Amino acid sequence: MSASHERAASPFKQPKAVWAVAFACVISFMGIGLVDPILPALADSLHATPSQVSLLFSSYLIVTAVAMLIVGWVSSRLGAKRTLVVGLAVIVVFAALAGTSGSINGIVGFRAGWGLGNALFIATSLAVIVASASGGFGGAIILYETALGLGIAVGPLLGGELGAISWRGPFFGVAVLMAIALAATLAFVPTLPKPAKPTSPLAPIKALRHRGLLTMGIMALLYNWGFFTMLGYAPYPMELSAHQLGLVFTGWGLLVAAFSVFFAPRLQGRYGTAPVLYANLLGLGIVMAVIAAGVDTPAVVIVAVIVSGAFIGINNTLTTQAVMLVSPVERPIASSAYGFLRFIGGGLAPYVAGKLADATDLSVPFYLGAATFVIAIPVLATGHKLLRKAESRAEEGEQVGPVLTPVTAPAAPGTAPVVVAVGAHDRAADIVDAAALLARESGSPLEVVHVQQTAVVEEQAADTEPADEARRAVTRHLERLAGQGVTATGQILVSVGDHAAAGRLLARHAARIGARAVAVGRSPRGALVQFTDGSLTMALAHSADCTVLLVDPGHAPRPLTHDALTELRGTAA
Repeated sequence: MSASHERAASPFKQPKAVWAVAFACVISFMGIGLVDPILPALADSLHATPSQVSLLFSSYLIVTAVAMLIVGWVSSRLGAKRTLVVGLAVIVVFAALAGTSGSINGIVGFRAGWGLGNALFIATSLAVIVASASGGFGGAIILYETALGLGIAVGPLLGGELGAISWRGPFFGVAVLMAIALAATLAFVPTLPKPAKPTSPLAPIKALRHRGLLTMGIMALLYNWGFFTMLGYAPYPMELSAHQLGLVFTGWGLLVAAFSVFFAPRLQGRYGTAPVLYANLLGLGIVMAVIAAGVDTPAVVIVAVIVSGAFIGINNTLTTQAVMLVSPVERPIASSAYGFLRFIGGGLAPYVAGKLADATDLSVPFYLGAATFVIAIPVLATGHKLLRKAESRAEEGEQVGPVLTPVTAPAAPGTAPVVVAVGAHDRAADIVDAAALLARESGSPLEVVHVQQTAVVEEQAADTEPADEARRAVTRHLERLAGQGVTATGQILVSVGDHAAAGRLLARHAARIGARAVAVGRSPRGALVQFTDGSLTMALAHSADCTVLLVDPGHAPRPLTHDALTELRGTAA
């Protein structure tokens, strides 16, 4: 698989294994929003204070945070499927136990066990769904994003409906649905190979010695402090029933999902990762301050909470991308280290907010949450140069062998190269051959480039192909070209984000090396996949300073003019 082009397939024509994990993802993403509508009901029914009820978040998130440090070690020994199954089973057991509990302390304890299962699940779900997909990783990402959107949006709605019957309803609902997901996972998900090298349990802690990862992790800690302060305490000043709270947080969830999937990548492409995060954190600080100032006016709190969903969706996606860009360690290790810090922030916030609310008034925790959003801005700024350097390092790429001995006359020194982007699809060889002919006719060197992509969906990240597979995507073309007497070099670029991000990265690489032209093939991915996951070809054409050539087998390469781009939009290229 590659960030270039893949075999054509509908994203929804997937094996049963993918659907089983996607269903489990929906239920998992319901987890947080499902509880929000019943917080006031829990306080009333169990004669608990808001600060006591807030410990449902603290126990869940702190255990998740600590567990994130060892999930990589567990997964590397059990394998992805077994880790997934254990996580699902733990969630089923502790969600059911929470529903049977008769005290707030009991529920808090069982939520801690739920947090352990959650950590095991989220550490493997995206990787499993990508590995199991038959429609290319783009199709798998769409399914994961769909599951995310459904879970975030439907969770509060289901929680409100079940909570209107009894506060126990949401807990039993999760247990039943996760039990179904567990059965489907056992039945349909095949055993996946274990990593060649087991992960050390100390690896995530050691990874935090890297300044870039630590900086992004602290920023995420501050962000999650504000986020979970709002999530844990906003339901109280709204003064709504469980059903009404469910509707409010459903609106919030719809904005989280939409801005995470559709708007965050586009804003990043236009303005860059760091600038969007600066503006977004400031926006969250303002929204939180509005909640604090209007805490005695339910309508103000309701509107502000719903609006915050847009900022939260953007932040979740771009923060994860920033972490993956600056991290010098393997993706699973970086995810574990980052997850530890961000969940710690989310876990401590409700506890501290409860103590502040009890000692002062309900506005103070929200003002503190607003402050943490704003403080995250200078923290991010300290890592700005590291983030930009990481982006530049990805543009420089990795040279790929074999080093070829020129058979034909070498290109003149300083001659602008022709770049051809290759992926794992049946027409790749024809595209490379067409680019080689163009390079020969123009007396230009040929560079074969493959973009290795890390997919990011909200707060999850996964490599879409192993490093050795990415190298093979280039070397097989270099070896074939050598047999034809064509001299070429190879490069691997590393991209974090969607296909459009890969296109912009390729454009920056072409500008850096002074390319004469970049040749790409027509994408076999469908319109739905490209709308959701972006189009490499479109992003490249809009961002490149040099000529971009569209190669159709059997036809001469043609420049991507305005008319050609219009045609491509109509044919889902």
